[in-house]
Parts: sequence; C-alpha cells; structure tokens
Amino acid sequence: MSETSTPAFGGRRALPRNTSNAAEDELPTVEMQGLTPRGFNPQDYLNVTQVHLFKERWDTNKVDHHTDKYENNHLIVRRGQSFFIQIDFNRPYQPGRDFFRVEYVIGRYPQENKGTYIPVPVVSELQKGKWGAKVVMREDRSVRLSIQSSPECIVGKFRMYVAVWTPYGILRTTRNPETDTYILFNPWCEEDAVYLDDDKEREEYVLNDIGVIFYGDFNDIKSRSWSYGQFEDGILDACLYVMDRAEMDLSGRGNPIKVSRVGSAMVNAKDDEGVIVGSWDNIYAYGVPPSAWTGSVDILLEYQSTKSPVRYGQCWVFAGVFNTFLRCLGIPARVVTNYFSAHDNDANLQMDIFLEEDGNVNSKLTKDSVWNYHCWNEAWMTRSDLPVGFGGWQAVDSTPQENSDGMYRCGPASVQAIKHGHICFQFDAPFVFAEVNSDLIYITVKKDGTHVVENVDTTHIGKLIVTKEVGGDGIKDITDTYKFQEGQEEERLALETALMYGAKKSLNTEGIVKPRSDVNMNFEVEKAVLGRDFKLTITFQNNSPNHYTLSAYLSGNIVFYTGVSKAEFKKETFEVTLEPFSFKKQEVLIRAGEYMNQLLEQGFLHFFVTARVNETRDVLAKQKSTMLTIPKLIIKVRGTRMVGSDMVVTVEFTNPLKETLRNVWIYLDGPGVTKPMRKMFREIWPESTVLWEEVCRPWASGPRKLIASMTSDSLRHVYGELDLQIQRRPSV
Repeated sequence: MSETSTPAFGGRRALPRNTSNAAEDELPTVEMQGLTPRGFNPQDYLNVTQVHLFKERWDTNKVDHHTDKYENNHLIVRRGQSFFIQIDFNRPYQPGRDFFRVEYVIGRYPQENKGTYIPVPVVSELQKGKWGAKVVMREDRSVRLSIQSSPECIVGKFRMYVAVWTPYGILRTTRNPETDTYILFNPWCEEDAVYLDDDKEREEYVLNDIGVIFYGDFNDIKSRSWSYGQFEDGILDACLYVMDRAEMDLSGRGNPIKVSRVGSAMVNAKDDEGVIVGSWDNIYAYGVPPSAWTGSVDILLEYQSTKSPVRYGQCWVFAGVFNTFLRCLGIPARVVTNYFSAHDNDANLQMDIFLEEDGNVNSKLTKDSVWNYHCWNEAWMTRSDLPVGFGGWQAVDSTPQENSDGMYRCGPASVQAIKHGHICFQFDAPFVFAEVNSDLIYITVKKDGTHVVENVDTTHIGKLIVTKEVGGDGIKDITDTYKFQEGQEEERLALETALMYGAKKSLNTEGIVKPRSDVNMNFEVEKAVLGRDFKLTITFQNNSPNHYTLSAYLSGNIVFYTGVSKAEFKKETFEVTLEPFSFKKQEVLIRAGEYMNQLLEQGFLHFFVTARVNETRDVLAKQKSTMLTIPKLIIKVRGTRMVGSDMVVTVEFTNPLKETLRNVWIYLDGPGVTKPMRKMFREIWPESTVLWEEVCRPWASGPRKLIASMTSDSLRHVYGELDLQIQRRPSV
C-alpha cells in the first residue's frame, strides 16, 4: 500500500504505534498514479454496487466457523479457514479484462508488512497458510468468492474494502461498517498456534459458555457455576477493548503467547487500570463483593462502558473473567484450582513457618502464606519460543500476586516444563513451580536467635489441582500434569532440576531429620454449619513405655482464603498426661458466638495446635482449616422451557441465622436465558423467607443453567443454580 507523507519521530522515519482496534484511518476511494487524462470517468470501469457477507447465524460462514453463537450482527470468522462473500457489480465481471481485489484493514497507519493492511488477490487456487480469494461462482453481475485467511493473521475487527484496477489507478469502495469482519483464533485449524485436535475438548474449552469453578478446602471441596458468557452481546468488543486499553500493538495480536500475557496483566487493575480491582480486606463499600458475581458479562460490559476498573474481585473472579477473554477470542482455556497453594515471595521453594519456643506461631517472622485454594487459568497453544515438547497447556494467572517484568501478571508458563523442573523458560515458571511444589518448613526460633528446623512437610503444598471435566460438571484431577507423585525418583529429579535453574532454597533442609518423637498428635474438626456450635477433637498417642506430660496450645483464627489471618477468636491452653502406650483425646467446643461477629465472606476458620513434650522438649505442630457450610439459594422455574417462550423464574432464600440480614442483594444470571439482573431486599428477618420472581424469555436452546448469588452486610458466598434444557422453537 502506498505510504502518504510520513513524519519523522526522533530522527527515524517511522509511523506511530498502532495500538487500537477501534481507531481507524479511511482508505482513499480513488488512488490515481500520475496525471489523470481529461475525460476520465470512474463509472466507465467496474463498480461495486453491493457486498454480501452471509453473516446471519444460520449462514454457512458462521456455522462452519463455529461462530453462530455470538450475539453479533457482523461477520465473525476464524483464521486459516475459508469463508464466502458475494460482490455485486454494475455490469458482468470479465476475468480477462477486469481486475479487483478484496482488502482488509485494521487500526490506523495500515502497513502490509505489519499485517494491518491485507490485500487479498484473486487466485485460481487457494493455498494453505496464505491469503487468497477464489471465484467459485459467476452469475449475471455477481461474483461469489471463497476467501482464505492466513492462520497467523491478527485477531480483531477488520474493515473491508473492494479495490478495482483501472489503467490510471485504483477505485475503492467507501467505508461501510456493515462489512466489518471479526477474525478470531482457530482451534479447528491445524496451522493455527491454538489448534486443539479433540472435538469434545474444543466444545468444552472454546464453545462452552458456562463453567464450574472449584473452591473451598482440600477436605471439603465446593463448586460454583460461572457464566463466562463469551457469546453475549457486546462481549467480543469488550475483549478487544481490553487489548486496546493495554495499548497492545496490533501486529502482536495474532500471537496467543502475547495475547494471553497481556490479558493476564489487564484483567487485574493493579498497575494498568485493568478490568477488576482486587480486594481481600472484607471491605467492599464502593463496589460489589467478589462472592456476589455470577459471571463475567456484567464485569466486562461495565469496564468497557465506564472505562474504569470494576470493583471487586478475588482469584476465582479474575480466573472467570480471564477465561471469558481467552475463549471469546478463540484460545482454548480452562479454570484451574490448586488446593494449598503457596505464595512464595522469592520463589525459594519454601514456606517458612516460624515458631516460638513454646510452640506458638511467630507472626512477625512468618511472611509466607499458604492459600487454602487458588484459581488460575490454563490456555492451550504451541510454544514456538520454547524447545519441542513444551507446548499444550500453559498456566496463566491474572490475580495480582507478584511483579513480572514490571507488571502484575503471570504466564504463560508451560505446565509440562513446570512438571519437569525446567523453570528457566519464560514466563514466570519459577513462581508457578513454587505454588505447587514448595516445602512447608516449621522452624523454632530460640531465645538466643538461633533457628532449629523442627519439621519439613514436602506433601502439603499443591495437594490437589483440579478443573472441570469435559462434557460435565464433575471434577477432574490434573495434579499429575503439574508434578510427579511425592517420593518418586522423577519428583526428586524435577526438584533438583528446578534448583539447578536458579530456584534456590534459602535454607538447606535436605537430610534434616529430627529424632522421631515418641508422641504423635493429630486433630479433627467436626463438620461445621454456619451459626452453630461444633467440636474439635485432638488425639495424643504415646508409643513408648515412658510417662509423658504435655503443654498444649490451640489457636483458632478467622482467615482469608489466602491463608492470611484476620483475627484470633479462640485461644486455649491445657495440660495432657500420657501413660505408657496409651492415647488421650481432648475435645474443645467452638461456640458460634465466638466466630460469627468477625466472620469473613467465605467462612474459613483455621486451627493451629502445638504441644511441647515437657520431658524431651519435642515440639509437635499441626494446622487445619475448615469451611463453614453456608445456606443455599433455591431456584425454580414455571412455564414452557422453549426458545422465545416466557417462563417465570423464582429465587428463594431463607435466613438460617439468629440475626437480621441487612442490605441484601440477590443476583441472577443465565447465558441464553436471561441477561444478568439483581434485586435488593433491605432486611431479611431470622428464619424468614424472601421470594424474587422474574419473567425470562430464553433465546438459546440446549442445556442451559441459571445461576444466583446473594450478598449482605453479614452473610456472603451464598449460591444457587438450576440446570435447564431449553427446547428449540418448532419451525412453522
């Protein structure tokens, strides 16, 4: 394409950065070369009268490209795959005499070498991997073309023109927004970097707009549905806006490595005015509590319309929105949950828990934290920048934890490289390796300042890594994709490889084995229901002929799910006498009144029990967390479950607490069934029930899901969901 007068920038002849899909330059309708002879009339040459894009959701283009679910009136196709258009001219097209081509342009300052200006020549045969247009039908004044795009094409919204050649220059169609064409990543195309060869997995990881996110505790796994809504009206434009807001160069938007890395930075608002503000302090006065969101649609649409970060999110919200972003653009993606996830500030593969000599935790020295669970994403792509074998699933995390290359982002890190300890490869593999493979180390701080390693637990971190199963709502264990089984030779080798590549332990714990104590200690937490008392049972076992006395300490804490303590609500010390070869149980009652007034939204309680054997000075330490069982919302439906038919949706909630709930918001969502909505109730009295009814008219058939959540001043993380089968409307 011819360049107009080009300004000089800092002594270089260059164009400004092209970083906005929304910004545009209009191409000239007439580009003459040299002097135009007198009497030249553009109407004497082939003129375009109309362009047909076959962009209805039932047309071949959208059905073949798996884009028929998008609530969008424009043509949406996937790169590397042919699609059809039809051009009407003012007279019959004559191949030997008439010359024309289709042009696609994105952003400003279009340049062919940057992929932002794409001239598509008319060719006799289409070639894989190359742009081309083949005439497949000529009828009267119309020409139908099969257009092949490059599998490396920029992903975004292109403007389309038709250019006709004359002896004196080019005649081009005027700018027409109706012919704008979205081009997406293509997991169905073998030449595309995101190609996924399993049809069921493509159905799940690209086309499924409702997911399941797992949370809770390793011993009490809970799940909640999440509306990704990647096909909902406005979401595709909102995802493109996220990249515009990041000022991501358009020329890099065909590379899934770059797109996922930019996305991981932009989904959080930590340093770049991104999509969601993270908050873990239980204060959400200026926004929506993280637990209230039912999906990504409201968040992305609000971000695009207000141009300001949305408040508030935590890890599963970041992961849910990021999953929408990736799937919407065509990158296969899934949400992953890691139970007992290490937040290792310096990637030294150690979670150091410092103890006082009496067994209490030294909170000043203990800086590392273990999250009860942590959600991130995996995106599927080849890694041309890494050695062979490190493609496939890549860990990408948009929760702002640690700085990566100057911004809060993480990944893409090859899951295969993490498993084998090859953490020298970009991006952020050492941090992800530490999240799943750190050692938990208990260290006693002596009064003279010396440190003594009491215990090394190599199995606590990364206890279980899960995602949603393909084709169902069940749980899929993917722990073995991140790490070898503990104790295997391969597991030791992976750790040694990681250490070789620079993940240094600050303290050498290899081979440190303290003499095994004659006394064992363990404890169990009774199944706990919100607002009720429950028991904690500690068991001491003496395995020797000796007589022992123990001084024990129990600490109960309200904790954030990140493992950080908010407040200690229970403190108890007691003495235990153990006869030879005997065991003793100590029961501790936890009263509802002790924890209710300080409770955080997820209802996590953490218990730490330490005991010192007075005769041997051995220190025993155990910690466990429990998640209180929280009441659910009940969703019911009346009426015909059919596309275009009205049905009544009822959301019901009964307050199980002995206190009045105030400022109660109930949220309802369901892709293809209803747009996200919410309703406020000022008060809900103890043991009273509220009902909320709405009339919904589904527009998508097949298996659907309604999702509801509730939040109030004193009770959060209340969910409910209902599976629906929506019938197609019978054809007349």
